[in-house]
Amino acid sequence: MATHPEILWAQRSSETEEEKNLIYFTINVPDVQESTIKYELTPTTISFAAKAGNASKNIAEKDYEFKLDFYDEIVPEQSKKRINSRDISLILRKKSKKLEFWPRLTKEKLKIPFIKTDFSKWVDEDEQEGEALKPDDDFDPDMGGMGGMGGMPGMGGMGGMPGMGGMGGMPGMGGMGGMDIESMLANLKNQGGPSGAEGAEHDGEDDDDDDDDGPPPLEDA
Repeated sequence: MATHPEILWAQRSSETEEEKNLIYFTINVPDVQESTIKYELTPTTISFAAKAGNASKNIAEKDYEFKLDFYDEIVPEQSKKRINSRDISLILRKKSKKLEFWPRLTKEKLKIPFIKTDFSKWVDEDEQEGEALKPDDDFDPDMGGMGGMGGMPGMGGMGGMPGMGGMGGMPGMGGMGGMDIESMLANLKNQGGPSGAEGAEHDGEDDDDDDDDGPPPLEDA
């Protein structure tokens, strides 16, 4: 017989900003087998079924499922999901833009023991003004199928970046240290470089300039 998984939820609301008009919805299913996940999201309902556990690790397998009717409508096409080995996290976009919170998650006014408030995400209705939303870059916008998650390993292509290690070749410039400095200086002398006669003339000119800098001699009265 299937078991109801624990569901955590919190919400935000806004009359003007759609991205702040949402439901945080988390299905806790540790060791879920992603290949067994089945769920359907409509504007008024959500249904879910999956198997969790791992016999090879002596983790007992369990079947989970549930179906809920939402208090109000949501927009599946603008909702997002994220799956990991511990839970399935959804961000559901509310259809109606209202400042008021939903009074509850479900259409029926019933106490459902497996639905709980997510206090890690919850804020009171009068405290949400100016609050920054949590980043959702790791959520998949495609609610239509679970197979899209397989594309994520493609990020491994970034591993090509270590090719930049080729820049390490720059230390090869240190090879200049192997050049004979004395030979270079000798060549410069032979070519009339700064270390040769011209250099000496420069030094002499500098000395003359130094002499000119002083005040003129006083004449005898």
